[in-house]
Amino acid sequence: MQDAWTPRPAGPVSEPDQPRHDPLAALRQPNYALFAGGRLSSAIAMTLLNAAIAWQVYEISGSAFQLGMLGLARFFPSLGMSLVGGAVADSHDRKKIVLLAQFVPLACSATLYFATTRDLTELPLFYGLVLMLALAAAFENPARQALVPQVVSREAFPNAIVVNSTIQSLGFVTGPALGGLLIGFSGVDTAYLAHMTLMAASIAAVALLRPRAVEGARRAVSFDAIKEGVSFVRHRQVLLGAMTLDMFAVIFGGAQALLPIYAKDILEVGPKGYGVLSASLEAGALVMAVALVVLPPVRRAGRALLVTVALFGIGTIVFGLSRNFYLSVAVYMFIGMADQVSVVLRQTTVQLSTPDELRGRVSSVNMLFIGASNQLGAVESGLVAAVTSATFAVVTGGMGCLAVVGMVWAKLPELRRYEVRAVAIASGEKPAAEVPAAGGS
Repeated sequence: MQDAWTPRPAGPVSEPDQPRHDPLAALRQPNYALFAGGRLSSAIAMTLLNAAIAWQVYEISGSAFQLGMLGLARFFPSLGMSLVGGAVADSHDRKKIVLLAQFVPLACSATLYFATTRDLTELPLFYGLVLMLALAAAFENPARQALVPQVVSREAFPNAIVVNSTIQSLGFVTGPALGGLLIGFSGVDTAYLAHMTLMAASIAAVALLRPRAVEGARRAVSFDAIKEGVSFVRHRQVLLGAMTLDMFAVIFGGAQALLPIYAKDILEVGPKGYGVLSASLEAGALVMAVALVVLPPVRRAGRALLVTVALFGIGTIVFGLSRNFYLSVAVYMFIGMADQVSVVLRQTTVQLSTPDELRGRVSSVNMLFIGASNQLGAVESGLVAAVTSATFAVVTGGMGCLAVVGMVWAKLPELRRYEVRAVAIASGEKPAAEVPAAGGS
């Protein structure tokens, strides 16, 4: 099957002379710049909305358990529909899928604004809307990932992958900070208004996109089509190992769901401090994302992945024990930097290793791992904190993260030895999914 630009099958590849690295190669192309602008707007909007919902739920309930249940409400739609969403992305117009899916969060924030201004907020409303948001994301995310090669040239595609990660980090920094400031100065209803404005801008940007057509027949949505995407990942052990490592590390090591408790009860910094604390993780990720755009690719990717996940776990332990707001912000930034390396390595491997006819389905498998880690991590943190304390939940989670790294280091030497080799993307050559380094560990 032929796509907008299909790489030739993998084979022995000599290391070519590399062209001069241009960190802005993708953004110089107007179609991709429009795509990136829409992605930035939607990333700010969604993280702002998530922060506002978490704050309002904790204000209403005062319960760590209820915060954890938000994660559960997000997880079940991801578990049930992400793979279907990937198959839909490979069989239908990806631009239209993204466009239609983005109207759902717009409607949800309008509902929350109406309910908040009329004092009609009840916990079931939040859980129902979070469920709808997760369902929409299950279709939007694979389609958006699969749309990238249709709006950027082959030569700039590797750069677009890293730029995407940088844009996402920028949005994720701005959203929680903006949410915290709006809640603190104007009230949570203003945060919902800001979300509606940002989503409208994102919808406009997507509507103006002119993606290249994907050539060849599309495969209809079916169980076999879904299975094909899962099989692609399952038979590439380095790719599967990287996803699994990230998933379990975040399940044990994530502290995001407990940030309202840390801001309000432990550090006692209120909604403004909550906004800064929420944004500090993504601020660290943004710093690292920019560095990864500018610097040459990490070659010893497997070892770098394991080391950065270990640093993520250590940082989580320190954050859990901290009682100083400034130290907590600094440590949370450090955690974000470590996490960003993992994100970029995983996304680069997924995108460069996947043919276009499978791109939506493979992206959905990756999204399933990400969704499982984020939402199950929120549930785990909330439940453990409810039974013990927030500090115990975060510190033991960091220890669990280190245990996962140790197990993967011992059990998956292929991942430990994995290296990313230079590939002539511009000439159409496709990298092998796994390239272990020669020799021992």
